[in-house]
Amino acid sequence: MPLPALSLMLVVFSLTTGEFVIAGILPDVASDLSVSIEAAGLLVTAYAGGMIVGGPLITVLTARIARKPLILGLLAVSIAANLGSAVAPGYGVLLAMRFLAGLIVATFFAVAIATTVSMAPPGRQATAVARVTLGMNLGIILGTPVGTLIGEHGGWRATFTVVTVITMLAALLVLRFVPSPPAPVARSVVSELRVLADRNVQIAIALTALGNVGVVMVFSYIAPLLTDVSGFPAASVPGLLLVYGAGAVFGNLAGGRLADRAPLPSLIGLLSALAATLALFWAVRETRPAVVVLLFFVGALAFAVIPGMQTRVLSAATGAPTLAVAVNASGFQLAAAFAGWLGGRVLDSSLGLSSIYLVGALLTLTGLAVAGYSHHRDRRPVGTPPVGDKAPGIGRNR
Repeated sequence: MPLPALSLMLVVFSLTTGEFVIAGILPDVASDLSVSIEAAGLLVTAYAGGMIVGGPLITVLTARIARKPLILGLLAVSIAANLGSAVAPGYGVLLAMRFLAGLIVATFFAVAIATTVSMAPPGRQATAVARVTLGMNLGIILGTPVGTLIGEHGGWRATFTVVTVITMLAALLVLRFVPSPPAPVARSVVSELRVLADRNVQIAIALTALGNVGVVMVFSYIAPLLTDVSGFPAASVPGLLLVYGAGAVFGNLAGGRLADRAPLPSLIGLLSALAATLALFWAVRETRPAVVVLLFFVGALAFAVIPGMQTRVLSAATGAPTLAVAVNASGFQLAAAFAGWLGGRVLDSSLGLSSIYLVGALLTLTGLAVAGYSHHRDRRPVGTPPVGDKAPGIGRNR
């Protein structure tokens, strides 16, 4: 892996670890700060809220800053927020630090992806995106359990201290190896925001949200699905999640290569396979060997769609790609929040826990419909406005 991409991947690893590790140390945080588990759970909400708010806001406010100084500035905020989390004297300060840590994540992802794509050779942009987002996979399957283990032996403050150190090391690598591209062309806030009115950008963002909401809902409830439905002992869940994580790593890298060859057709095929796999998961939910195999494939397919979706947003938003990717990340967070809420409603209904697989499959089909519609728009004759566009050329980048 090229050193610039490796540097950015390590940053993504540290940010992802910092985001997800809180789940493993939540009881210790609640006990040490004398708050309820429910109150401690708001630390997760605060981080997600920071991402949702910070995505468009921070990206617009920093649009005129050159990418490398911007990356280093965002990392300085992340380091300060994680260090502040480690030394927080009370719950209120920790809550504020988690919000601050989440505030810069969407913008960093957007700038990192745009920088990586700009360094990639022609026809290899999606593969480059996959290399950076590999840090997300490793953060979930490696960083989170290791961070939890550190918290169990050294306390939850030690976990945030280690995350801070890793982020600092990654920042040094970025300073050394990531080139300094020219400063972006000065654009007004209105000009930046205008890209969000582009129909192709709207469709690309909708594709990310709808294409992922079903599998995110399934993953949100994967532990009870494995224990209460499939009958696995609770002690086996970490090992089963490693199977999912191994699939995610494989799928992320394979998805990048597929997207480079045929972006939308590969997305259509992957979303079709994901919907079918989730439905099959429901059918064999009580057959443990089949569940283990399908867990790998769900992880692979869930992450195989990410490089293609990200490059789709970039190609649609040529006017302000960084803002579009940041809004795309915020949209994903909203979809994840909706997935958690909808899963709860399914559990409260008469459908039962196992029906989450089927609901996830149906939601994935909505993403497939968006991908199909987008492919249809791309294949229409040049000069023919699609239904709903006000005039030829509006909302098109081709």
